[in-house]
Amino acid sequence: MYVCDSCGGLLDVHHDLDALKPTVTRALFESRLGALDAPYNSGVWRYKELIYPDISDDMIVSRPEGNTNLYRQASLAAWCGVDTLYLKHEGENPTGSFKDRGMTGGLTQARRLGMQRVACASTGNTSASLAAYAAFAGLEGIVFFQNKQVAVGKLAQAVAYGATGVRIDADFDKNLELVRTVSEALGIYVLNSVNPFRLEGQKSIMFEVLQQLKWNVPDWIVVPGGNLGNSSAFGKGLWELHHLGLIDRLPRVAIIQAEGASPLYEAYQRGFDRLVPQKADTIATAIKIGNPVNYAKAVRTIHWTNGVVESVTDQEIMDAKALIDASGIGCEPASACSLAGTSKLVEAGIIQRGDSVVGILTGHVLKDPEAIINYHSDQLPHIRPAYPTRLYESGPSVEELSRILLREPANPLKSVRG
Repeated sequence: MYVCDSCGGLLDVHHDLDALKPTVTRALFESRLGALDAPYNSGVWRYKELIYPDISDDMIVSRPEGNTNLYRQASLAAWCGVDTLYLKHEGENPTGSFKDRGMTGGLTQARRLGMQRVACASTGNTSASLAAYAAFAGLEGIVFFQNKQVAVGKLAQAVAYGATGVRIDADFDKNLELVRTVSEALGIYVLNSVNPFRLEGQKSIMFEVLQQLKWNVPDWIVVPGGNLGNSSAFGKGLWELHHLGLIDRLPRVAIIQAEGASPLYEAYQRGFDRLVPQKADTIATAIKIGNPVNYAKAVRTIHWTNGVVESVTDQEIMDAKALIDASGIGCEPASACSLAGTSKLVEAGIIQRGDSVVGILTGHVLKDPEAIINYHSDQLPHIRPAYPTRLYESGPSVEELSRILLREPANPLKSVRG
């Protein structure tokens, strides 16, 4: 089951928080830090009581995932105009994206249900994660791709892990409709973010951020928005932590969409009157989604946290990505919405210089290598590289190499706001 029989809305996993309150404490989660044994060596299952409390440990499908780093980079904070900026890098998960946190929850439920096949529609990261976790659990993974603009780094992962991949002449939104219809007819378990057990895993990103910050709540959480699974999961997880008394207030959540795939932003501008689907078009392929299935839950997150929605152009995304990459952290294009969006919200006076900000990086730098090379070589249509890294060519000559290396190296991070 993924939707309500009465209204057709997506389901939530509901926890009895009042019953959990006496035992679910900061001390419980602190005691599991650094665990070497399953399931608590996972940055998802460390919080088992808030993910899937009654599942037996031997049913859990975990690689493990989570335990990703929280980076504080002063040069990036200065560039976007805040004093305190952290970047939570979910690209450090086993298959290189945050999707692994959701997939451990979804595959665990598939195993509990006795399913033999699992499926998803994907712009890339979900397919890589599903393929890996399905193979690890001994199930057949099935992936519906659109037949163009899927980053080769992501497509290659799904192929490598042995999933049954189908390229379809349709965009992500149509493929999601197809995978839900076909899976219902053939008895296959769907692992897109319509699946409530997937979102339970993804909300652990917020649990881990707060634990890494020693339970000090930042002013802002800034997250890219595509199908809005993370946005939905973050609001639910933060609400649960507050209800349990593990945090004393809710941070404000800012959801950042690419301008060419921004139906949530457009609805936000109209006071969330309705969702108007778009034909999505953006270089940030991971969020190239025009009809987000988690729209209602994302709106709930904005209401719960007094949040905001912003959009950024592909130019702004790729320039922010170049800065994150040049700082030694690196990310896929969609991830850079967090930095680009923070900068834009600072310029608008919504985020203040003294606010503390946690930006979520959703995917690894090697997820889309073509975008990197094409940006720095000025080969992207309608995008000019503001912070290019030049790739030189030289003959096997000390003189030629010396001429190149004696030039003053450019540092894009020197260009910061006053």
